[in-house]
Amino acid sequence: MAALLWFIGAVALAAAEALVGDFFLLMLAGGALGAAGFSALTDLPVWADALVFAGLSVGLVVGVRPMLLRRYRSGPVVPTGVEALTGAHGTVIEPVSGQAGLIRLEGQLWTARTVDPDLHIDTGTTVSVIRIDGATAVVIEGV
Repeated sequence: MAALLWFIGAVALAAAEALVGDFFLLMLAGGALGAAGFSALTDLPVWADALVFAGLSVGLVVGVRPMLLRRYRSGPVVPTGVEALTGAHGTVIEPVSGQAGLIRLEGQLWTARTVDPDLHIDTGTTVSVIRIDGATAVVIEGV
């Protein structure tokens, strides 16, 4: 009977992993599956099954999970939010200086300032975003 409960627990943990996708619950499911097999093959008390579950789970979390995370989470990181705006090009709507200005960037109006406090960029000029500083685009002239 205990083996069946461990098996049901393993299936439930594996199903929950499908919702989370962090490989942690999958490692616990592996521990529960091992405990189910151990319980089916031996006639030891439930605490012995729990020790097998704990040992296998810790071993899988420490030994297998890092490899799975490296394997399936490696790849190019696609910038989102303001990080995606670095390197984008915009058009000056109101003259931009080292203190203030306004540009159209990705279809939206952004406050802007130049990298060099002494630089002045006129209306209609194309600018490139160096970085986003709070809600202000820091720009240079040109593409």
